Amino acid sequence: MGKRYFCDYCDRSFQDNMHNRKKHLNGVQHHRAKKAWFDYFRDSEAILNDEQAKKPCRKFLQTGNCGFGPNCRFSHMSEDEMANLKRQVEDERLHREDPKDTRSSERSIEEWLTRREKRKLALSSEGELKDKEESEGSQTENGIPAELLSVPDLPPSLLPPPPGGWRAMAVGEWS
Repeated sequence: MGKRYFCDYCDRSFQDNMHNRKKHLNGVQHHRAKKAWFDYFRDSEAILNDEQAKKPCRKFLQTGNCGFGPNCRFSHMSEDEMANLKRQVEDERLHREDPKDTRSSERSIEEWLTRREKRKLALSSEGELKDKEESEGSQTENGIPAELLSVPDLPPSLLPPPPGGWRAMAVGEWS
């Protein structure tokens, strides 16, 4: 049958030869699909600049539909959507300008880590480190922040140990 070429942008395959591939890669449908794919990853500021430069689409405003869809050269954004996009751009700009402004969960994890280090240093000076680590393993609600436990569907390797600790497994010989 021969080799087949699969275009990820267009989600279609065809016989792979120089003529077919060149015809497909220079086609309008491929260029539109490729543009749509890369537009999906544009930042909100670039999208806002493009939408502000466009005039509103009359057909879309009257009927709610436009035959050109995402390829229309006019804007299909409502005033509310434009305002939301402006707010999003402003939030991103503020976050970039002020790196100290982090989310509260990040701060609480950092605080938890620093408190844990201080506690370990204090206990090691008293010689009670081993006893305290064993008791911390059974007290997940006191030793682990709630933000870490609230993440759903964690893989088994990231789950905290069970209250009674891990079961001892019998070691057998491999053959």
